[in-house]
Amino acid sequence: MKYSLIAFCILLTHLAFPQTPVNLLGNLKENATQIKSKGDQLWISWPVGKKKECELVLNLDNTKPLFSKMGFNEKGKYHEILQNAEPEFLLNVGKRTLKPENGWTIFFDKVPTRPYESYHLKLDKNKVNVTKHGKRTVVTIGEVSAPDFKGAFELTIYNDSPLINLAAVVSTDKDSTAILYDAGLSTSQPFKQLSFAKNNGEFNSINGNETTVTNEKVKHRTIIGSNDFGGIAVFPAPHQYFYPLDEAFNLAFVWHGAGYRDMIERNAIGIRQDPKGDNRFVPWFNAPPKSQQRLNFFCLLGDGTAQELLDEVKLFTHNDFYPELKGHKTMASHFHNEFIMNVVRAGKNDKPEFTQVFKDMGVDIVHLGEFHYTAHPKGPDSLRLEELKALFDLCANASDNEFLLLPGEEPNEFFGGHWMQLFSSPVYWVMDRKDGQQFVSENPKYGKVYHIKDAAEMTRLLEAEHGLAWTAHPRIKGSTGYPDAYKGEEFFKNDQFMGGAWKAMPADLSSPKLGMRVLNLLDDMNNWGLKKHVIAESDLFTITKENEMYAHMNINYMKLGELPVFYNGWKPVVDAMSTGDFFSTTGEVLIPSFTVNGKSSGETITVKQGEELQVKFDLQWTFPLNFAEIISGDGEKVYRERIDLNGTSAFGTDDFSKSIALPGRTWVRLEVWDVAGNGAFTQSIYLKK
Repeated sequence: MKYSLIAFCILLTHLAFPQTPVNLLGNLKENATQIKSKGDQLWISWPVGKKKECELVLNLDNTKPLFSKMGFNEKGKYHEILQNAEPEFLLNVGKRTLKPENGWTIFFDKVPTRPYESYHLKLDKNKVNVTKHGKRTVVTIGEVSAPDFKGAFELTIYNDSPLINLAAVVSTDKDSTAILYDAGLSTSQPFKQLSFAKNNGEFNSINGNETTVTNEKVKHRTIIGSNDFGGIAVFPAPHQYFYPLDEAFNLAFVWHGAGYRDMIERNAIGIRQDPKGDNRFVPWFNAPPKSQQRLNFFCLLGDGTAQELLDEVKLFTHNDFYPELKGHKTMASHFHNEFIMNVVRAGKNDKPEFTQVFKDMGVDIVHLGEFHYTAHPKGPDSLRLEELKALFDLCANASDNEFLLLPGEEPNEFFGGHWMQLFSSPVYWVMDRKDGQQFVSENPKYGKVYHIKDAAEMTRLLEAEHGLAWTAHPRIKGSTGYPDAYKGEEFFKNDQFMGGAWKAMPADLSSPKLGMRVLNLLDDMNNWGLKKHVIAESDLFTITKENEMYAHMNINYMKLGELPVFYNGWKPVVDAMSTGDFFSTTGEVLIPSFTVNGKSSGETITVKQGEELQVKFDLQWTFPLNFAEIISGDGEKVYRERIDLNGTSAFGTDDFSKSIALPGRTWVRLEVWDVAGNGAFTQSIYLKK
């Protein structure tokens, strides 16, 4: 009777808590990750080094935390990093206005000024699927839900690295939705130690047993929880997690403690976004109906010290630095620091801090966008020329053999919309010409001075002084509708109008790429039959050491053998831009070379009928790569040849070669994207019969 009662109780337990079905799909031998299902537990291990494995045990019982344990198994000895940990996701859901002139392509929105709701996503472990893709293993668990949102939890494992990605992939049927999310790991027992780099870069460790919550300003966007045998670092995708803002202020992007937002009761560490942003325009992320939004973060396990683990995390962004690349110089563009009007013309003696910020990031060339509605572009001449002289002096004094500061403006006159300008040397010009004034005249103090009255004269000036113009933030902000509205104008067809500029704006977590708005524009301009180019731009205001600059930055690698000297002019930079002799990147993916039949970006190939072209490119990367795309067009349609790169591990270099037929195509270019949404793209190579 006693044993019958025990058996009956066991049966009741199984009926009350049925075992979660685990679907191990048929490609389990595709990589070295080992999967074992036993009862309500799923054991996962994968190689991370010689005779060393990472090991996770997932608990599929809904009453228990998902991660039963995490650690390393080295030569048969297991070192536990943490146990009974739960992935946590908090979702802020706001309303997008979807004004007819913008729709989803919006920056000038202030989502947090309208009512919004916040939800703690619930995980129901009702089913499990395990799939493998190259060196990736994806464990998809049950249903993740919040009011109006449903989806699944995804755990992605990358062979050869103790890197994992945790994601709640959710969608909504509601229209006009904007979102923001916080995420992290909660634990039943607090970490013994929490570590991070302070905003000044100083490494810091504190006791992990906290009863309160702290939102922390840190460098490198990372917080580490440690126990006796190692630690786990929690950090976001370095660029994808940061929706566009005017300012790159450090808004305390990590948190730690118990009771976070009164929604996560247990002790936890994680990443966060301030819903109010920089209190200017705060657009959050787009979440169109039925789009699969990846609310995700990365974890890196380590069995050394917390300092060593942070150093490992920093490698994924080259320590927030743009590395040197032979035959290239790095160039960043579009910064409204307003140093001339706010400091120099205001009579202050401050030194330009922003120049050192850029140098510390490995930026060789910086193109400014001064006088953004702050100065006297239309004169009087006495003020305008003094302001320009101050700008030229600033750039000359800040430039040296290793750094070049270039004067530039966002004039927003004559052409329509917003646009940027760059000459090849200092040029004095006024955005107005009165009756009786000459197009160009001699000033006894400043020398040659131009007065401009319309688009034709602006183009004439660009031609005379070997300058370039391009659409700033095309198709959004003050350039909504441009350059499309003037694509037939002579000034746009002119070679001195370079094209546009790329920034990840607006933001959408359902896309594996960043900045589709401008990538699509580049393809459109190619199909218009125009040889136009796109550089990366940052479009930021205040530049200080305290800022989270790297998350909001991007960079152009210009093919330059050496850095021009300011006093000799910077025509080589303008030439590289005008010919498309560069690639643009978030920094983690580099394209040292890209050729089609031996020709590089900006060049033209004669293609015979039926000929297969030889596409070759070299890559360097940090995060494991996701895919490359060879993109081409025929004047009407855009074609994409996708190359799956799931076989790559973290931190690699490789050269790729592919024969491809491109019948009827008139241009071709390359994009490469990694698993964190970081990417790089080239300019086009042109094809003719």
